[in-house]
Amino acid sequence: MQDTDARGSSPAFLRPQNGSSHRSSGYVPGRIAPLRPPPPSQSHAAAEFTSARQEARTRLPSLPVDQHRHRAEANRHKNTLICFAISSLSLFVALGIFLGIASKYAPNENCPDQNPRLKNWSPGKDPEKRVFIKKGDFFRLNSDTTVHSIVIQDGGLLVFGDDKEGSKNITLRTRFILIKDGGMLHVGAEKCRYKSKATIILYGKSNEGADVPEFGKKFIGVGPEGTLELHGHQKLSWTLLSKTMYFSGLAYGHYTFKKNFSRGLNVRVIDQDTAEILEVLKFDTHEFAEESLKLQNLLKNGSPGRIVAIAVGDSAAKNLLEETRVTIQNLLGSKFVRGLSYRQAWAFVGVIGGGNSSCNESVRNYENHSTGGKALAQKEFFTVDGQKFVVRAYSEWNDGVPISGFQVEAVGGVILNLLDDVSSWEPGDRIVVASTDYSMYQTEEFTLLPCPECTKHQVKIKENPQFPHIGEVIDGVDMRAEVGVLTRNILIKGETENTCYHEKECQFFNYDTFGGHIKILKNFTSVHLSYVELKQMGQQQIGSYPVHFHLCGDVDEKGGYSFKTYLEGLSIHHCFSRCVTVHATNGLLIKDTIGYDTLGHCFFTEDGIEQRNTLFHNLGLVTKPGTLLPTDRNSSMCIGIRDKVYGSYVPVPATDCMAVSTFWISHPNNHLINNAAAGSQDAGIWYLFHRVATGDSHSLAIETKSELTPLGIFYNNRVHSNFKAGLFIDKGVKTTNASIDDPREYLCLDNNARFRPHQDADPEKPRVAALIDRLISFKNNDHGAWVRGGDILIQNSGFADNGIGLTFASDGSFPNDEGASQEVSESLFIGESKNYGFPGGQNKYAGTGGLDSKARTLPRNR
Repeated sequence: MQDTDARGSSPAFLRPQNGSSHRSSGYVPGRIAPLRPPPPSQSHAAAEFTSARQEARTRLPSLPVDQHRHRAEANRHKNTLICFAISSLSLFVALGIFLGIASKYAPNENCPDQNPRLKNWSPGKDPEKRVFIKKGDFFRLNSDTTVHSIVIQDGGLLVFGDDKEGSKNITLRTRFILIKDGGMLHVGAEKCRYKSKATIILYGKSNEGADVPEFGKKFIGVGPEGTLELHGHQKLSWTLLSKTMYFSGLAYGHYTFKKNFSRGLNVRVIDQDTAEILEVLKFDTHEFAEESLKLQNLLKNGSPGRIVAIAVGDSAAKNLLEETRVTIQNLLGSKFVRGLSYRQAWAFVGVIGGGNSSCNESVRNYENHSTGGKALAQKEFFTVDGQKFVVRAYSEWNDGVPISGFQVEAVGGVILNLLDDVSSWEPGDRIVVASTDYSMYQTEEFTLLPCPECTKHQVKIKENPQFPHIGEVIDGVDMRAEVGVLTRNILIKGETENTCYHEKECQFFNYDTFGGHIKILKNFTSVHLSYVELKQMGQQQIGSYPVHFHLCGDVDEKGGYSFKTYLEGLSIHHCFSRCVTVHATNGLLIKDTIGYDTLGHCFFTEDGIEQRNTLFHNLGLVTKPGTLLPTDRNSSMCIGIRDKVYGSYVPVPATDCMAVSTFWISHPNNHLINNAAAGSQDAGIWYLFHRVATGDSHSLAIETKSELTPLGIFYNNRVHSNFKAGLFIDKGVKTTNASIDDPREYLCLDNNARFRPHQDADPEKPRVAALIDRLISFKNNDHGAWVRGGDILIQNSGFADNGIGLTFASDGSFPNDEGASQEVSESLFIGESKNYGFPGGQNKYAGTGGLDSKARTLPRNR
């Protein structure tokens, strides 16, 4: 099913402004007082001039009898008016120039770094220095800094310096930043985005120093009445390929050949438009004259423009006829073939009919069983799609061994064609391209190169792709790969050790997983993050995630905030514990955010009471298992972590664990729109149902009614390349501690819940059907979608190449909840599409299939 509006457009998602009702007194975020009052609406001179003109108009018609005298007086009055007008006009011009110059150099009141109350601050590099920014402290950071920690409180303000050219490059290293009680940290503002490069590095090991209460270590923390505003340069977050990106950058892949003792002329004929190898031939012109004639006929009958590569193996001269040599000279432009001698190494690349200007060749003489190096010929060409490629041929003798070979490969970068305008992406940016096969490990990262020849819908990558990535709608199902940019000009990074050092984590990871984290507590004043990069963030311990809204309650207008709290355009990658955690928090907007290569559930709603949150146009990919919760764990972690089970119970991975998901939605009253779950170890999107509030929310005794609550908006989401399922609607979690009666760990998977939505979550009221609209699901190993409960309607959706396309499971509640139904309509199911797949990654299964019985990758155990 092709999506004609990949991003959507709804007024519900207009970007909110900064601020909330929990505002502290003093400085208003993102604004400064103007240096001068606005000009009056009408100047004194203008008013005087206007009244003079009006007076002139009233007097001129009433001329007295003495025409001559009054005419002279009128002329003098007219001249006076003209002089006054010229003088006034000159005054206006001068005033305009002055105001223009003043406005050019006046501070922008939307830019926090231009607040006239700020003082330049350069604390230097002292890792033992503990900084407190408090009442009356308004600091502008303008240089690299290393300190132990920073506490911003009591109306204190810290702003990162910037300039119009974006030339600053400021790095702040600290163990933690705590913002509370009216404290404020600003890097840019929504209406004045940060232009320079700002980096905050959070350093420290897990076994160093004491924890800060409620926050732990290595963090940016926002407490009550704290303000955190980070706004980087705005750029398109992610899009889709509009043309397939081929393995190695060429439609038919790269070509490499090398062989010893291949006597005669080894020849390759290559299509100039696609770089496809059309002919692989060898002519033994040393031994047989008829081989020479065959080569001659090949060239004479060849299509003009075809690329021909030739390399001598051993020797080719003895029976290489003169007429064949002349043909090679005339058709291909060779200068050396007429003089080719015994065991002389010769390599040639040229074009049929192209003449000498279109060829490249090299010879090396044979002496003492060696040619002293390669005769190497190479020439560059362009495919019809504009991709540059090189054809190489080589020939040599090395210690009595004749060697010849060929190479055809993309060079100078590979151009990608994209659906949206990506002119905001820059050379040096890192991008990620999603897998379009069964294995999420076919996802690849690339570096952008300068590309003056690219359109605004193209970029050029430095590295050659190792896998193909589909850029088409195949058999009616949109399988175009997601492409996201990871680089932002504001970077928050956890500094890590070179190796794992904490015994608990080292059991499962061979690298340091103690990154930084951002944690926001209830009653913050204002938190808005946009276009920020988070790298090496999160920790393999409960409560420390790249971004964590912790027990914040309502963070939109319902909670008293003037403008909805949001995360927009974040790049969260190579992180150690989730992407965004929404914990007992409602009304949060998460938009245009990428979560890539992370451990544990990525976009995570925690306690089963989180509602009214909107996830809009986010991309999650390569979601790997983590250790925190049973549902995060893979099989070995599930069995190996047993400190919270009862007695000697051994967990069962398939039923207790193995549920790690890119979108983990623990209450149905949340909205998922235009998202992509492009590769998880288990599921792309998993809806589960907590019968009671769990975790920190359990003591609040909040009745979740999640099984009965109608589903929020589910529209135009994509799920693919997941190992277990694309979409999963089923199950709950165990809500009691381990005991002799039930030795399983708290919060392990449980089969105790069934989704049966009713109006107002009241089983006595009518049913409300859950609508799954425009789901795209392909290349999921086990299930395209598994749905239990009802009423559930799936419509306008597409399924292809899944282990099982769609499973409707019984809700199991009959006759207690009679009438549940499940329905699919206006949807397309493709068993085996023309997306044949490619070996590599986790793909272990292959065979033939489809109507054309071609070789293809297969889902596991199918």
